[in-house]
Amino acid sequence: MRWIEGEPRQARRMWLWRGAKTAAMARQRRLRRDARVLHAFIGVYCQRHHQPQGDSHCGTAAGWHYCPQCWELLQYALQRGKHCRLDPKPACKDCPVHCYAPDKRQRIRQVMGFAGQHFIRRGRLDWLWHYFF
Repeated sequence: MRWIEGEPRQARRMWLWRGAKTAAMARQRRLRRDARVLHAFIGVYCQRHHQPQGDSHCGTAAGWHYCPQCWELLQYALQRGKHCRLDPKPACKDCPVHCYAPDKRQRIRQVMGFAGQHFIRRGRLDWLWHYFF
């Protein structure tokens, strides 16, 4: 803990946990990035597998329409990422703790495998960057 230097006397009374604020901001950035990737990957998977069959969409988010099964998977994955007990949160594929239920883990692996190949074939190399880093 350090005093805030160069601030008025009243402000100096506040304690600043150096690093805590930046760590929280980094965690929020990571969660937003993971959410963006999940939206895109599950959206592509749902669009290619469920919507051509005429399945009604249950939810719409980030410009994607989702069938009920994919909407449930998306909400589950976002909730698991938000409540990860590891700090800093690793990529789920590298995590030593399997917090996903076995059936959900199988479904998310299937989605990631399909959508990852889809984006790479379409020239979206920024998703390849996310895959490796």
